[in-house]
Amino acid sequence: MSEPRPVLVCPLCRGVLVRQPPTWRCANNHCYDVAREGYVNLLLVQQKHSPEPGDSAESLTARRAFLEAGHYGPLRDAVVARLALLAAGSLLDLGCGEGWYTSAFPTIASEVVGLDIAKPAIRLAAKRYPGITWIVGSGALLPVDDASLDVISCLFTQLHIDEMHRALKPGGHVLVVTPAADHLWSLRAGLFEDVVAHEPDKFLAGFAERFELTARDDVRAPLSLGNAQLRQLLAMTPYVWKARPERRAALERCEQLETTAAFSLLLFRKRAP
Repeated sequence: MSEPRPVLVCPLCRGVLVRQPPTWRCANNHCYDVAREGYVNLLLVQQKHSPEPGDSAESLTARRAFLEAGHYGPLRDAVVARLALLAAGSLLDLGCGEGWYTSAFPTIASEVVGLDIAKPAIRLAAKRYPGITWIVGSGALLPVDDASLDVISCLFTQLHIDEMHRALKPGGHVLVVTPAADHLWSLRAGLFEDVVAHEPDKFLAGFAERFELTARDDVRAPLSLGNAQLRQLLAMTPYVWKARPERRAALERCEQLETTAAFSLLLFRKRAP
């Protein structure tokens, strides 16, 4: 296992940040307080695309309840199994949300950082899962040093390939988790007249120049959801924002839904220069 080292950098000057409780501080004396929940905010105002970027509190609360009930447990198990083979010293979970997946990673990496642009998400994560470095930050300009990370995991989040390439050590890995073609097909059929299959292979071209695909896994899990669980799933998925309100309302009245969660795991390795 490679030795972890401090990887955080100041978002203003890009100098290395050193933990001096209760702050993180760089050589230029830029200082970032650790919130009482245990996270640090490294998101600059100019990096925000809205006053409160990221997932809403409603979505985060629903996601926590749905995930902690174990519905996506087979996915987390598969992610942990794949990442464990890499023997990572440092791992960044990009777009970590409220931290349910990230909470499993300290068993497979020496240093784990969870980063999300949504402060409410990081606040929830830090309160529930201590022992992980939780950061409010932007994936478009990661507050980590060049070539400082062994692994970056990206579960259902926007991919900034250039920035991940910069932050990874030579031979470092990116794990992308994305919906498979028929993910939640029956749920989507209730929301849309025409259901379009997801295309996990669309990511391959963007990585091809500087990364090689080294492994691919498919995970499927049948879901039998009562009304409460169905409402949680609807609240946490982006599908509903594209559906007509009357179709969402009709689906929310269903007492039971049978569907299948289907995921593709794509593991990429940074090519040698």
